Amino acid sequence: MIVQPIVAHPEAVQIDMERTLKYEQYTLDVHAEDVGRVIGRHGHVAADIRTIVYSTINDKSRKVRLVINDHRNHETPTQ
Repeated sequence: MIVQPIVAHPEAVQIDMERTLKYEQYTLDVHAEDVGRVIGRHGHVAADIRTIVYSTINDKSRKVRLVINDHRNHETPTQ
């Protein structure tokens, strides 16, 4: 609901959640052309999204993390 209005490809927005003993980690994946819109100038949009995510109510023993997939960390397999 927060990310889809600011991207050009809302159908590509995907959020995965992983729980560990210490964290609830949300990984946000958007179309490669929308990464700049989600991060924003100087990271301001990303910081605002993280503020909203971090303010969610959860089990107090877990921290909440938001990872924005910027499509730069994909490694190509070597043969």
